[in-house]
Amino acid sequence: MDSIELIRKFLQERLDVEPEKVHADSVLVDLGVDSLMVAELMFEAEDRLNISIDNDQAVPVTVGDMQRIIDRLLSEKAAQA
Repeated sequence: MDSIELIRKFLQERLDVEPEKVHADSVLVDLGVDSLMVAELMFEAEDRLNISIDNDQAVPVTVGDMQRIIDRLLSEKAAQA
């Protein structure tokens, strides 16, 4: 599962957001995501992808921001393997 797939699935399951509405430039708040749900999405990414997101990580504003965080951590994980 890649980052955009995880984000789309999460938003569809939690907020009934249609996957085709979830793009890199989509603003999370506009999709109905509040700060608590951003944290839940980050925890979901950690659990499903076996990555660790730092507590001091800037809060993502867009889907693309969230994607970049997840993709960077996946790349770091792959480089360490």
